[in-house]
Amino acid sequence: MDWTCEAERKIIEKMDWVSEKSRFKIPYTTVSGTHDNKIDEDRQFGWDDGVSWWTNGFWPGIMWLLYLRTGDQRYVDIARYAEKKLDQAFADFYGLHHDMGFVWLPSAVADYRITGNPESRKRGLMAATILSGRFNPAARIFRAWDQWSGAPDEDTAGWAIIDCMMNINLLYWASDETGDPRFREQAVMYADQVMKYYIRPDGSSNHIMKFDPVTGEFTGALGGQGYAEGSSWTRGQAWAMYGFASSYIHTKDERYLDTAKRTAHYFIANIPENGLIPVDFRAPKQPYYEDSSAAAAAASALLELARLTAACESEVYRRAAEKLLKALYEKRCNFSKDSDCILEKCTAAYHHKNHEFHIIYGDYYFIEAIFKLQGETYQMW
Repeated sequence: MDWTCEAERKIIEKMDWVSEKSRFKIPYTTVSGTHDNKIDEDRQFGWDDGVSWWTNGFWPGIMWLLYLRTGDQRYVDIARYAEKKLDQAFADFYGLHHDMGFVWLPSAVADYRITGNPESRKRGLMAATILSGRFNPAARIFRAWDQWSGAPDEDTAGWAIIDCMMNINLLYWASDETGDPRFREQAVMYADQVMKYYIRPDGSSNHIMKFDPVTGEFTGALGGQGYAEGSSWTRGQAWAMYGFASSYIHTKDERYLDTAKRTAHYFIANIPENGLIPVDFRAPKQPYYEDSSAAAAAASALLELARLTAACESEVYRRAAEKLLKALYEKRCNFSKDSDCILEKCTAAYHHKNHEFHIIYGDYYFIEAIFKLQGETYQMW
């Protein structure tokens, strides 16, 4: 059996029992092998934790991917349980931030696109409107956080991050859905700023960029979740690759496809021989921290580029994606009942206290990418 077929089979077999075990949860990671639960938990990290946590769309997103592959209705039920629980984040309001796309595209918008559920459409448009409200017209950015845990005493009004290249897909959808061009215009203005200020000449990406929120003047960069300013945070690189590929899909602007290719070429050139990805391509050799989630997200981005490009070019992206995924499948996947997550050795940030653990978006992007290799064409982003 081809390893990709075997990987899909093992994913479906594992998620069959994991989905039941975590039916009434929205997990982020595992504790002693068992999914934690972001619903109603005490807020450990700050005002944007708990039900407002930025990763809370990935669990229902996994359920929708499984529904599309298996046709099993119970995945719809589990996804909708999480989707409805996320209404509390709207009610709380203060925990909301730039990651509205990560939360509501794989949950409510997926539900609406796949089933036509009108309540899900409303949730998606609420999320898009809130993201739109974070747009700063002087700087042409979406404000990232109202307060950042990494610098709680700093004024972050002019801060924006590469991650939002994925979130603006929510605005493209909202513009198409409503016929209102303002959502798309904001997304395009932001993507253009990212091309100008975030993407370096060699194709690598900055993470956090700072602008004067009144004048719009660019004032500097921060290392963010990577090693340091000027380094190369790998998951941020994946967001750049995937985000510009998605912006090309939504706008057909060739500049975005060219930028996606440039960021992809940088990533491909830096893939280690073993196919396993560090947190930062420019970090010191020691201490070494791996990030399987960056590898999975990059693989899914590369498969999008393979779909968007001509044959010989497409093969370059597909081969790179397969190298990343095969390395993860053979060395970093846990398909046993010892853990509710699949992908091991994910790291959220270089300077965080914890490294190389299970993270739900690692599983999401690994599953998404394997299903793409098996012919899945649904566009979540």
